[in-house]
Amino acid sequence: MAVCEVCNNDYEMSFEVRAQGAVHVFDSLECAAQQLAPTCTNCQCRILGHGLQADGQFYCCANCARQQGVRQLVDHA
Repeated sequence: MAVCEVCNNDYEMSFEVRAQGAVHVFDSLECAAQQLAPTCTNCQCRILGHGLQADGQFYCCANCARQQGVRQLVDHA
């Protein structure tokens, strides 16, 4: 068994995620998302889909990007 690095649950079905040269251990997808998913610069929600990026900032949608003054991003092309 391995201990989740987010909630410290010692769980027999924990799993590893390898990202950017590091190995992480989680007991659930929720914990993995909490630790690894980027957050929206505007609303701070976790970005679980593709998201958008401009000038090194992440956004969950074009509306949030617009609220931060980024006009060139769109949700649908």
